[in-house]
Amino acid sequence: MRGKKDISSEKLLFSTLQQKGDPGWRQKLSIVWHLSVPAILAQLTSIMMQYIDTAMVGSLGAGASAAIGVVSTTTWLFNGLCNAVSSGFSVQAAQKVGAGQEQEARKVLRHALATALGFSGVLMLFGLVVSKHLPVWLGAGRELQKNASGYFFIYALSLPALQMSGLAGAMLQGSGNMLVPAVLNASMCGLDVLFNWLLIRRFGVLGAAAGTALAAAVICVAMLYAVCIRSPVLRINRKEPCGFDHKILLRMLKIGLPMGLEHLAICGAMIASTRIIAPLGTVAMAANSIAVTAESICYMPGYGIAAAASTLSGQCTGAGRKKLAKSFSDLSVLVGCLIMTAAGVLMYVACPAVFRMLTPDAQVQQLAARVLRIELFAEPFFAASIVSSGALRGMGDTLVPCILNLVSIWGVRLLLSALLVGQWGLSGVWFAMCVELCVRGLLLFIRQQMAMR
Repeated sequence: MRGKKDISSEKLLFSTLQQKGDPGWRQKLSIVWHLSVPAILAQLTSIMMQYIDTAMVGSLGAGASAAIGVVSTTTWLFNGLCNAVSSGFSVQAAQKVGAGQEQEARKVLRHALATALGFSGVLMLFGLVVSKHLPVWLGAGRELQKNASGYFFIYALSLPALQMSGLAGAMLQGSGNMLVPAVLNASMCGLDVLFNWLLIRRFGVLGAAAGTALAAAVICVAMLYAVCIRSPVLRINRKEPCGFDHKILLRMLKIGLPMGLEHLAICGAMIASTRIIAPLGTVAMAANSIAVTAESICYMPGYGIAAAASTLSGQCTGAGRKKLAKSFSDLSVLVGCLIMTAAGVLMYVACPAVFRMLTPDAQVQQLAARVLRIELFAEPFFAASIVSSGALRGMGDTLVPCILNLVSIWGVRLLLSALLVGQWGLSGVWFAMCVELCVRGLLLFIRQQMAMR
């Protein structure tokens, strides 16, 4: 993380923005790829951490996997709310950097640190209070409630570390530095393996939660050091004035609030889906949980490209280069579709072997493979939705994508799930997911084309 190396990385897009005329497609592809690869690797290491957790917990039996699966939608909801706060600030920072206003970007960082710490603290307290009752509300059986409650309690304790680490990484990405967050997230994967190995053998499901929480705490410190001290663009300068600016917070709310509502809509639907699946029994719950984990290795590269697309469109917007922003966004969507389609094909072939690694239960393996193969046909459309959303987020356009997600998930996925679960069981729920992802991809891609004309 030496200064000179960081400068060349973080200034790559900025130097392109200073060029007159539109850069050629090869140069644009090089920039997209340069920014995407570290972000993709960061997402993949995050997924590997989930695979490790799932495999280690899966060795304890289907009940342990199901206990985590019960609260997984709620942890995803809390993560999404934290990400909404981070994005509300990191988009502003990206646009300031693109406009050459680095002091203003550092001012955004200071406001972000204080706001995110307070928000995550409140969210942590709420999580601790509801942890005992959450599995009951989600319809978990008595045999799952204790482990599910304990897992969520420890997760809630780790929320400030997760929030601050995510914020620091998002701010670095917004400045154009994709490498450092990728390296640190990869390190978190290694730490998670170590801590899980030490703790799961003794504490079971609770050990998995504690291992992940400890890894997140260590990386949180490193991320904050990277952005506040080592970043040549964002490092805090005590000599610079930094009074309170309510416009920064209002802008954060304008960007982040629709994203938070979007995650509420998505996670509310996922929680409702959990209620639909829970009566199918422990095997179905466990199969659903590990199928979701396995599928994530297909779509997480899309989120890495979306992070790059957000940086690209954000800095281009800040520099007043809207045409270039659209060109970068279209190219990013194409790259995302190609990579996620290839990943879907590979997973279709490999998923039986993957599930044998994640759980020893043959029934869970077979059911998980069957339902995942249904959904994999939607990967190209899922890619379009993920990357288009990232590009729109960089422009500060988050309200319309929120509405489109709400219509798609609640109007298509849940309705179809409720209609099909009785006849097709878990396969019906995953077929509904496949149809909905196709609809969502088309809607968000059309929105991206219209917004960037």
